[in-house]
Formats: sequence, C-alpha cells, structure tokens
Amino acid sequence: MSTTTTAATATSGTRMDTGEDIGAIATIRLGMKYSPELREGIGTTFLLAIIASCGQIVVPIAVQQTLDRGLNAPGGPRFDYVAWMGVAAAVAIGLTGWASYLMTNRLFTTSENGLATLRTKAFRHVHDLPLLTQNTERRGALVSRVTSDVDQVSQFLVFGGLIFVVSIGQILVATVLMLVYSWQLAAVVWLCFAPLFLSIRWFQKKLSAAYTVVRHQVGVLLGAISEPVVGAAVVRSYGVEDRTQARIDTAIQDWQNAYTHAQTYTVTSFSLGGISAGLANAGVIVVGVLLGFAGDMTPGKVLAFAFLVTLFVGPVQMGTQILTDAQNAIASWRRVLGILETPADLVDPGPDGEQLPRGPIDVRFADVTFAYPEGPPVLRDVDLAIDAGTRVAIVGETGSGKSTFAKLLTRLMDPVEGAVLLDGVDVRRIDARSLRRSVVLVPQEGFLFDDTIAANVRYGKLDATEDEIRASAVELGIDDWLAGLPRGLDTQVGQRGESLSAGERQLVALLRAHLADPDLLVLDEATSAVDPALEMQIGRALERLMQSRTSVTIAHRLSTAESADEVIVVDKGRVVQRGPHAELVTQAGSVYSGLHASWIAQHSQA
Repeated sequence: MSTTTTAATATSGTRMDTGEDIGAIATIRLGMKYSPELREGIGTTFLLAIIASCGQIVVPIAVQQTLDRGLNAPGGPRFDYVAWMGVAAAVAIGLTGWASYLMTNRLFTTSENGLATLRTKAFRHVHDLPLLTQNTERRGALVSRVTSDVDQVSQFLVFGGLIFVVSIGQILVATVLMLVYSWQLAAVVWLCFAPLFLSIRWFQKKLSAAYTVVRHQVGVLLGAISEPVVGAAVVRSYGVEDRTQARIDTAIQDWQNAYTHAQTYTVTSFSLGGISAGLANAGVIVVGVLLGFAGDMTPGKVLAFAFLVTLFVGPVQMGTQILTDAQNAIASWRRVLGILETPADLVDPGPDGEQLPRGPIDVRFADVTFAYPEGPPVLRDVDLAIDAGTRVAIVGETGSGKSTFAKLLTRLMDPVEGAVLLDGVDVRRIDARSLRRSVVLVPQEGFLFDDTIAANVRYGKLDATEDEIRASAVELGIDDWLAGLPRGLDTQVGQRGESLSAGERQLVALLRAHLADPDLLVLDEATSAVDPALEMQIGRALERLMQSRTSVTIAHRLSTAESADEVIVVDKGRVVQRGPHAELVTQAGSVYSGLHASWIAQHSQA
C-alpha cells in the first residue's frame, strides 16, 4: 500500500524560501489570498485618498483665483470675491480633512485585520509543518518569520501603505491641475522626473533581492543569539564564550553588510529623486517666466504652479523611501507566505474522519516503510500486529528505528509506504482530536511550558480539577514528592521546566499522561531520567497505569523489556525477533540475547 510520502512532503517542507523567487505583484496577490480583509473596500479607500489629496490643491487654486480674479480683477480689487474664496477654501479643506480621517481609519483597520489573520494562520501552520522542517529550520529563523517579518509587513501596510495611497492620489490630482494650468510646464516637470520613473523597475528588482538577504540575515541573527541563551549552561561548562560570541559577532556583521548593501540602492534612488526635484523647480521657474512674458501665463497661475510642483515633488521623493520600505516588507511577506505555502505533512480529516471508540486499542503495522528525505529507509517492510491490552517493549541498537516506530504509531509522521492501523483504521483517516484523546506519547524528555506544575499537567486534561490531579499523583505514587515542593501544584517550573531537575520534569510529564487516561500509551523509556530512589515507585505506578490499556514502550534499558508481555526486536530497520523476554533471551546468537548480555555486563561493572 503506497501513499503520498512523508519524505516527499518533508522535502517540499524544507523549501520554505522558494516563495522568495516570486515577484512583488504575485506576492501581494498571494498575501491577499491569505488575508482577504486587505481587499475589503479598497476602491472606497482609494476614492477617499483622492478626495483627501484634493485638500492639497485647495491652497494653490485659492491663491490663483484670489490673485487673478480678486486682487488683480480688471475693475479693481474684489474683496467680496476674496472673502468668498477664503470661505470656500476653508469648507473644502474641512471636507477633504474628513475624507482623510475616514481613509486613514479604514486603512489602519483593514491592514491590522488582515495582518492579524496572517499572523494567526502563520502561527497555526507552524504546528502543522513537517517535523523534519521544524528540526532543520533554525528556531530563530522560524520565529522571525512569524514575528518580526509579520511586524515588518504590518509597519509598511499601516504607515507606508497610507503614505503610498495618499502620494499616488496627490500625484494624480497635481498632474491633472498642472495640465489645466499649463501643459508645457506639466511636460517640463514630467521630463525632469522621467529618468527616475524609468529606473524604478530596476531599483525595485535590486532592492527586492537585497532585502530578501536582509530578512534572511535577521533570522540567522536571531538564531545565533537565541541558541546560546537556551544553551547557556553548556556554553559556560565548556568555556566556549569566546567562540559563541564570535559566532554572534559574525551574524551581526553579516546582517550589517546586507543592510548596508541594501541601503546603497535606497540612497541612490533618493539622490536621483532630489536631482529630479531640483531640475523640475528650476525648469518651472525658467519656462514659467518665459510663458508669462509671452502672455500665456498669469501671475496667479505661475504662483499656483510653484505650489503644485511642490505637491508633486514631495510624494515622488517620499516614494523612493516607500519603495525601500515596500521591498523590505515584500521580502518579509514572502518569508511568511513561504511558511503558509509549505504543505502540512499530516492532514487532519477533521469531523469527516473516523472516531476511535474508547477502550484498549489494537495496533497493526501493514508493510510499513519509512525513510527520511534523501536518506535510506529507517524502517523496512514492518508487518506486525499488537493485540489490545498488550504491554509491548520495542528494543534495538541505537539508530535501529525504535523512536521512528513511536513517531509513526502516534502519527507524528506518516509512513512512506504501507499503513499504521489502530483498531483496523488507517491513522490518516482518524480525526486528530479523537487520535490525540486516545493515543498519548510520553517522550524521553518531557517538555514543560513556563507555567505552574498544575498548568503543565492540565495539558493532559484541560478541565482537570486540583483534586483530580492530586488523585493521579497518589495513584502514581508521587504525591509525597508533590507535597514536598515549596508551592505544590502552584510551583513555577520555569522556561522549558529548568527550575526542576530532569527527573522532576519527567514526573510532571508522567502525571500529565496519567491524567489524559489514554487507550494507547506510548512510552519512550519515560523513566530513564528518574532518580533510582523514585524509579521503583514509578515502576509500580506504571504497572497500574498500563493495566486495561495497550502500551508500547521504546526500551533503552532491558529491565523494561523483562516486565513486558512481549518484546519486539528491531535491527537495521527490520523486525527480526518477537516474543516474551524469557523466550528470546534463550535464543543463542540472536540479536536480543546479544543486547541482553551486553546490558548485563554493563550493570555488573557498575
């Protein structure tokens, strides 16, 4: 039985940067697909932007009309006309100001709503990424994609987007009015800015490539800084502070170089805009005076045109900075979209999926093969069945495929070929909520969140009361340990549980699993980190815990296998032996007898 391979999916999952090859327009379109709120009322917002921009030309028009038809009227100054013009200008400015308020409010609201959706989808999708992608991607780089990269997009859409919309409207309105006053002067202005406009596409490509590198280096920098913080104890224990600092310094220098390189294009485009603005102002003055002497321009129009040139030049020069911010934001947007476009390797069938009945689960591996991307098979043609209610131990040398067995069983990964069946149902067809309710994995090192013991334990049962938690602790035989903590269930475990010892962290993980009350319990040698003094207590508790349910233990110590109903021996990705411990240990020359003899020798020396 073949399926879409996890390996292929994981391989595609590692290509999260492929989105960086798409163009700016394609990026914006894809971004709006994931954030449809950004499209809401965009036509109305743009119309309000044009109306708001009209407020910028009210003053030039009022100056021209007041000068030409009021103060310089043929029959003498018309002060009533000047007064009415002032009132009209005030009303127009008030209306356009209200339009500006509405436009700004709409732009802020739609941008933040759209980006809240993008951020939520990105955070959720991170949990659906293939485990291989999560393990191979630098944690700092992955975090930067869903935090600082989204922030960069937010900053541009809220502020840069506002300036962009207003600037476009202002350029359009100023151009129309310049054409009304003098097409010759309008042509002079546009000719002066032609080199800048013609080079925008070139600058856009260069800035896009440069800021893609910048955003990548931000992720590298965050990774270089965060890893030594998490591994501070290792850094200090081995005295590698200088080496660690050198790595951080290199990351900072690489980011600085990338950012400086990107800024050279920004400076160049801004300087070109300044030169164009200077030429436009000079050209308008020279040509305007000549047209005035020829009788084609009134003094009011010349003065109004000077205002219009300023209104035109301002947003064009601002556009060079907007172009920089836009490319930075688009590079960030691509990185976030790269996550969202990475296919999830574990597709949840949702409510349409099968529901597992409560009670002990029987397990079947039907011709299962698994391989990591571009690697040899880790498990080969595994075909076995585990009866409901059986306690099974999986043993084998390091690298034999034991942990992969557990990940496939709990559907943290899917097989390349074959199927894993629970109660006769392919795990890929089981509703994820039902699967997680019935199947629980206790890893070798239980992860704890920065919260209280009670909060961490409740991940097993979110609505559990303190009495239920204490009852579970009593059944596990760790109530004395819990009572001996300074604040009991309210004890803070610290980040990653570092306020507790390794053994104590594992006790919390076991308590969490017990509270979950699973039908299939998968233990990755869950007691390996527990102090010897507690091991016997927990061993007795686990005996009670494994009653009336199916349990599979990835055994790193053969003492665990001795107490199992059945032992499955894995060697080089294949199941080579199966049966009770007492039977397997007597098979001379077998893999299991060799493992057992080696284990006995090690403990005898100890």
